[in-house]
Order: sequence, then structure tokens, then C-alpha cells
Amino acid sequence: MRVRHGLRDLLRGLRPIDPTPGASRAPAADSELLLRVLCHEFRTPISTLTSLTRALADERRELTSDDRRAISELARDQAAHLQSLLRDATAGTGVLTPTPRPEPAVALAGILREAAALVPAGRRRARATRRAASWPVPAGRTRQVLVNLVENALRHGPPDGQVGLYATVRGPGLSILVTDEGRVDDALLVALRRPAPAVGMSGLGLWIARQLVSTDGGAVRAHRLRPRGVALEVLLPMARPLR
Repeated sequence: MRVRHGLRDLLRGLRPIDPTPGASRAPAADSELLLRVLCHEFRTPISTLTSLTRALADERRELTSDDRRAISELARDQAAHLQSLLRDATAGTGVLTPTPRPEPAVALAGILREAAALVPAGRRRARATRRAASWPVPAGRTRQVLVNLVENALRHGPPDGQVGLYATVRGPGLSILVTDEGRVDDALLVALRRPAPAVGMSGLGLWIARQLVSTDGGAVRAHRLRPRGVALEVLLPMARPLR
């Protein structure tokens, strides 16, 4: 991923969509919800590992050394995530644990590279300001959020459409955008406003991402892009940059 300054054109194209005022917090998780969350979170690393192995096996796709490094790092991290999920399932804990485990802070740039590696090179757009690239973020939660959002963009956007990852520091903190060339539909708006996930798997990944981001005092917002497209923005509060 090339790290560059200047996301003004993209940011000018954002049209924020406010969530429903007064939306309540999610109720305490029950065993059925925990099971659905675990099933979804098992699906994400498995599908990610499948995509990565296909990318490595595809002789038509030219991979740079940076691509291969990002793919191997993401594969390692997703395998570790699977092991963590297995431990959580055995212990009856996980994503919905009220008190999250402390996580090491890492520079955002590495996690952006890993998430971008999920997108075929010809469809990938990834940019970050220098300040954002060096910004410390919780390693596991941020990786899980971005992988979920990128997979959603690949799943719900046009088959050949562009998928973008952009990061900058603006306003009260860090802003990370995951964009695709789809549209803001009712299902997305409902998923963003729902205090608890619906029955089934639809919208569950976005709901999980919101819970993970809120753990760190952040939020997830949707924006319409001009002339077309949708951006999901992860907002994280100011943190002390790595030195």
C-alpha cells in the first residue's frame, strides 16, 4: 500500500447519514446470540484464508513482494484469530465479553496492508496520510473490524467494482474509510441503526464491527459518495502516536 497525503476529494464526496436519534444500547447477549456471533466470526477467517490461498494459487494475478508479505501476515493473523475463537468458545466468552482484554497497539499501516490484500490488485485503492499510517490502534479489534468491512464490500458491491481503504486524522481522531461502488440501501441503514442484531446472519458482521469499535470509544457511520458509491467510516478517538 502506498502511503500518501491528500484525501480531500474523497472526503468532499461524503454525505453522512445520521443514525436514528436516541438509539439504545444492545441488550445483554444471550446464548443464542453468542452462538451466532461465534459462527459468523468463524466464517470470516475461514473465508479470508480461502481468498488468500486462491490469490496465491492464481497464476494470472501478479503479486508483488509487498502483496505476498501482506497475504502471509494476514493468513498468520487469521489463523491466530481462529485459535482465539476456539478458546473463547470453550470459555464461553469472545466478542461480546463485557470487559475486553487489553490489546497491544500497533501502527495502522500494517493492518491496512493486510486488509487491502483481500482485494484483487486491479480493484484495490488504498491510501493513508503519514500521520494516520503511524497512528496506534488496538491490533486485534481493528484488524477484525477492517476485515469484516472489506469482506462486506466485496460481497455486496459490484463484482468488478473498486474497493477502497483510506485513512486520515481529522476532527476528533482517526478516520478509516472502506468504500465500494454499491449504494446505500435500506438494509445497510437498518443494520447501522439496530441496537441488537436481527435473527439470522444478515447484518451480523456490521453489528459485530460496531460493538468492537465502540469498545474503543469509536463509532461506525455510513456515507453516500458522489457520483456513486458507499463508504463505511470507522471513527476512533485520539490516541497517542507511536514514537
